[in-house]
This record gives sequence, C-alpha cells and structure tokens, in this order.
Amino acid sequence: MEGNSGGNDVELLCKTLQVEHKLFYFDLKENPRGRYLKISEKTSATRSTIIVPVSGISWFLDLFNYYVNSDEQDVFSKELQLDTKVFYFDIGENKRGRFLKVSEASVSRNRSTIIVPSGSARDEGWAAFRNILAEINEASRLFILPNQQSSEPSERLVGLSDDVGAGFISGHSTQSAPPPDLNERSVDLPPQDEIGNLGVSKVIRADQKRFFFDLGSNNRGHFLRISEVAGADRSSIILPLSGLKQFHEMVGHFVEITKDRIEGMIGANVRTVEPPQR
Repeated sequence: MEGNSGGNDVELLCKTLQVEHKLFYFDLKENPRGRYLKISEKTSATRSTIIVPVSGISWFLDLFNYYVNSDEQDVFSKELQLDTKVFYFDIGENKRGRFLKVSEASVSRNRSTIIVPSGSARDEGWAAFRNILAEINEASRLFILPNQQSSEPSERLVGLSDDVGAGFISGHSTQSAPPPDLNERSVDLPPQDEIGNLGVSKVIRADQKRFFFDLGSNNRGHFLRISEVAGADRSSIILPLSGLKQFHEMVGHFVEITKDRIEGMIGANVRTVEPPQR
C-alpha cells in the first residue's frame, strides 16, 4: 500500500498544520497497491514520516478524539494494529508541555515517530490535528480516479467523527439511497455542558467487520443508524430512538446468555497499555 515517491503515486489531497514550532504535512495518496495517508513532521533540523493505510484513518481519528476529549489523568497509552503494522500512542511531557508520540513499527521499514504537541490551551494542537484527520477521512471517500468507473462498489469505509456537533458522516452503500423526502440531517446537539463527552458517531470492530453507530434525524424524528461494513459491502438498519431502550435490553439479554462463550474472544485491534508500576 505504501510506496516510494515514484511516478505511480497519485496525490489526492494535501493539508498543512503548524503546531508551535512544528509543521505537519498530510498527503493522501494512491498507487496501484492502494491508498494511504503520509503524515510528516518537520522542524528546522529534522523530518519524520509515518504511513497510515487508508483503513486506519478512522482509527487514528478515533484515537485523537480519545486524547482530546479525555481528562488528563484518565488517558493511557494505546496500541493500534493495522495489517502488518503496529502504531503506538504515548503521552509525554517536557518543559514545553504535553505531547503525543505516535510511532509506526512494521517489518518493511524502520520504526518512525512523530511528536504532536498538545498546544497552548485545551489541547488545541491535538484538536487541530484531529480536525484535519476528520477532513481527510471524509474526503477519502469522495475521490475516484479517472480510470475508475463510478458504478463500481466503493472500497472506502465510512468515516468516524466524535467531534461534538459535527454530526454523523454518512457512507457509501451498495443499496439504493433513501427517498429524498426523508431530508436526513445531523442532530442538533445540546450544549457541551449538558451532554458531557457524548459523541454522535461510534465504531466497533468484530473480526473482519466494522459496525458504525450514527445518531441522526429526519422529518420523522431522531434515529440511530447501525451500519455493518465488510470490505466493499455495506448494509444499514435505522432504529428510531423510541426503540433504543428495548434494543439495548435485547442485546443485553443475548450478551448475558452467551457470556460464557464470548469470554476470551479477541476484540478490537486497539488495546490499552497499562502504565508501569511505580
């Protein structure tokens, strides 16, 4: 998926971000082996780059949301496995302030690390980094190369955004679109102090599938869209909020009666790294 800067790489989108004394370059690219996001950190003396498969952009977005929205004392190091790569997310602090160190380890290239300062106030550096990831994540679903037919099923997964007030990001589907009179829109959320850390989109991963939970509304009322994505296939159900409590109770019922079977099963590919004992 990742490639050398050769002639086969097509540049789809570029973004630049300055956080304190550092510049970060975001380059969404595509070559015959697939699509990827190159993130480079540049200072006056050094330059470092990590390569994120396109399937990992939403995971990066989710993790940056975690670090932006969590209290300082509640954050932990994380490990994210994507195909043959492992990305390590570690919080640190120096005389300039807090920072997030993101390292990429793989069998095909040496370990590489970028360091993102939290910013001067309310983790504004991490939030700005997160916002660019959200833009790229949404844009990555829209690009079709000239040699691709628009009728082909999309292999791009729907995005994820926990940015309160951003609304859900609707995805591509092989099914027919809903009737236009539904007039779907993102939910107008209450003020931040009334909803705490509530997000309007969440994602979980089970085996080779992802399940996206998107809160939305149309002229019939509020609903929760639950989408199953496996490869290029996507299907969704729409659950009115009036049935959400019953849905929760029914899922809880099946969790209870199958808990002996599901204990020990492998969950999502993001795990928390316990801090060392002092």
